[in-house]
Amino acid sequence: MSIPSFTEEQVLRYSRHIILPKIGATGQRKLLEAKVLCVGAGGLGSPAAMYLAAAGVGTLGIADFDRVDLTNLQRQLLHDTDDVGRPKVDSAADRINAINPDVDVVRHNLVLNSDNAFEILGPYDIVVDGSDNFPVRYLVNDATQMLGKPLVYGSIYQFDGQATVFLPGQESPCYRCLFPEPPPPGTVPSCAEGGVFGVLPGIIGSIQAVEAIKLITGVGNPLVGRLLLFDAMDMEFTTVKLRWNPDCPVCGKNPTITELIDYDAFCGLARDEKVKVPTIMRPQVGGEPVVEGSGSTLRALLDDLESRYPGFKQRVVTEDGGIHRFVNLYVNDEDVRYLGSLETAVKEGDTVSILPAVAGG
Repeated sequence: MSIPSFTEEQVLRYSRHIILPKIGATGQRKLLEAKVLCVGAGGLGSPAAMYLAAAGVGTLGIADFDRVDLTNLQRQLLHDTDDVGRPKVDSAADRINAINPDVDVVRHNLVLNSDNAFEILGPYDIVVDGSDNFPVRYLVNDATQMLGKPLVYGSIYQFDGQATVFLPGQESPCYRCLFPEPPPPGTVPSCAEGGVFGVLPGIIGSIQAVEAIKLITGVGNPLVGRLLLFDAMDMEFTTVKLRWNPDCPVCGKNPTITELIDYDAFCGLARDEKVKVPTIMRPQVGGEPVVEGSGSTLRALLDDLESRYPGFKQRVVTEDGGIHRFVNLYVNDEDVRYLGSLETAVKEGDTVSILPAVAGG
């Protein structure tokens, strides 16, 4: 058997892998030839992408539509203070290539949805899910099952984390076997609403990188059929068994979901709030005077609009996460400056009005 060839620089860079039993030169070559997609360049995607890059994964895709916000920097180590306001895929690419110029970083600056998921996920060998909402989690699960691609799952909430591997195949559980249905909207706070222990995603994201590397190199026992639970407060790891559900609508004996669906609707995320768009901002939303969105707070509502109209949020929100001083926001007829600012609660039927300063005469 011939030994895979490396450049002199690669021999030095990956020397600790090449001399490592069970990885060796053959395993390192597999890493250099692998293609991995990280869905999300946030708390989980940061450590996962950085360690995969350092390990020498040859092609690393980054899918994220968002821009870097000052509040991200407490945990999202792909991004620096100078990156605030930049697209996350751009700052992520810069950081990854600074770690390892061998890596071909593919930027997917978009919202992953049912229309583009197969096209985006298709070229990759493995998908690492670091998303932060239920519609994308179910979408990525279903798409990877239908494409026959391994999915490395991780999620976090405040001080707790979870990780597992969903491997398509006979009697192997998927995300829907674990959680057949999403929780009702608003019952599980996001990081922006409930907070998150900054170090936590570093731990879970690193575990995701470990599992992806094991899948690529074929070493070890991946977390298939097992869910790893981490409690940061008690510094306790627990592993529980995951069972395949033969009645699962995606991976069961007789699947009833055989194509991608409307995941916002499946997760109960109807767009219930109306946003009145001023004339100066209407080109950004296709000329519409009113658009609909969803979110439990004004900030979440603007995030939802940003996911569909990239650049919309920065017209209203500053790089450090406040409201521009030349813009006023009203929920119904109340000025949010005297309510909760961007944390002002919004609900079904509310109307948000955006009033920018104008100087016509």
